[in-house]
Amino acid sequence: MTLTDATTASPTRPPFKPGQLFIGGQWKGASDGARRDVLDPATGQRITDVAAATTADVDAAVAAARASFDSGVWSRLSGRERGRVLLKAHDLMRARAEELAQTESADAGKPITFARVVDVEHAALQYEYAASLGQHLDGSVRETPANTHAYVRHEPLGVVAAITPFNFPLILSSTKIAPALVAGNSIVHKPASDTPLTALLMAEILQEAGVPDGVFNVVTGSGATLGDHLVGHPDVDKVAFTGSTEVGAHAAALAGKTLKSFTAELGGNAANIVFADADLDQAIGTVIQAFVFNAGQFCMAGPRLLVERPIYDLVLGILRDAVPGVPFGDTTDPATVIGPLASADQLHKVEALVDRAKQEGATVVTGGERVDLDGGFYYRPTVLAGLTNEASAVQEEVFGPVLTVQPFDTEDEAVQLANSTPYGLASGIQTTNLAKAHRVAARLDAGICWVNGWAMLDPAVPFGGVKASGWGREYGPEVLHSYQRTKSIVISLDEGAAR
Repeated sequence: MTLTDATTASPTRPPFKPGQLFIGGQWKGASDGARRDVLDPATGQRITDVAAATTADVDAAVAAARASFDSGVWSRLSGRERGRVLLKAHDLMRARAEELAQTESADAGKPITFARVVDVEHAALQYEYAASLGQHLDGSVRETPANTHAYVRHEPLGVVAAITPFNFPLILSSTKIAPALVAGNSIVHKPASDTPLTALLMAEILQEAGVPDGVFNVVTGSGATLGDHLVGHPDVDKVAFTGSTEVGAHAAALAGKTLKSFTAELGGNAANIVFADADLDQAIGTVIQAFVFNAGQFCMAGPRLLVERPIYDLVLGILRDAVPGVPFGDTTDPATVIGPLASADQLHKVEALVDRAKQEGATVVTGGERVDLDGGFYYRPTVLAGLTNEASAVQEEVFGPVLTVQPFDTEDEAVQLANSTPYGLASGIQTTNLAKAHRVAARLDAGICWVNGWAMLDPAVPFGGVKASGWGREYGPEVLHSYQRTKSIVISLDEGAAR
């Protein structure tokens, strides 16, 4: 299905059961009985409803997590024992992969093929990799001039609040939950209010895998109601947050009042630099992938394209012809690449940003309008040229299928333009010159840089932001630093000091 032949979608979804809160190993309704609808972004229609938690429910979830942590039923197991449980969870995710994929696709508006091969696959790999880290939760012995035996332990932090956004519900929750669990923590997970369904499926899976009651809890409902209460809760020891820079800054300030540990992956506005020596066929494919993947709702998307001037007009012409042919529409069609935006609010934000860009002098190379398809929240993939570097569409996070294209003349100018926004999460370089790739990558203000590709992510490779894109790292062994505290123990070896 292409933009030019989009037809009425014909969903073939399984039914989705109503969702409850998962607290202390039990499924419960909200304390006041309230519920909220869950919508399919492809149609705007209700697919089920979930419990709308209250702050009293958050208190109950935190209390369950605290009791489980203090009891040692999970926190005092060896890392190897916890890793075995996570491996079981990985196996169960594989066994229920199609259920997870269908749920993620309907809940977040993802094309079903991407939900299968990206979201579910990558989330399962995170549990598998985190399980391997359980083999290496080692401390160390330190030599000192004094007559002592000094050693360092790495211990779990306690109760972790994992707060995740709507764009990759399963992946971004797994990014936090898997390492927090293998490190020995107990968790209260608050998924995005619009996309809670796979979080509830994972509660089932983790319980079946053997995670003890109270170690993993899920509260669904309004972020405005629950988020501040959870972040500021005195019995929460650490907050792991993914979301917008604005909300992340607010959450960090609130967490700071109780001096709790805080890590955040925030907004992004990555530049993708195409040099004139790039393999153009490969580079154009990467450029399109970088801005249309997940309908552009990707904090590590590449919505800013910087093109060396000798090939600037050529690249614009190729994009004008190629982008409208990217398969678009029905999320149940395995051929679909671009689905809807996740909500009506997100659609309106993208529309407003493109309208502002037009007022600021943008030339619309292709796209630039919403698509009327079955009441869903669709927006045509859009390429904009002719904007200054100060334009809002260049400086702000788009979070939609919109690409701005700017020319550059020198390597220094490319770096300057790439680093000119407040963000620093991801970056990209397209070139066949290896020395240039190393040279430019070292100068880009971003937590990860991809060369001749995009979104090449693996649980073994850390990523995270600089500047307004947050702090802390996820993935790799480095992620354990976010979920452990360091304790030093020093024992005197002087005779008579210890018996």
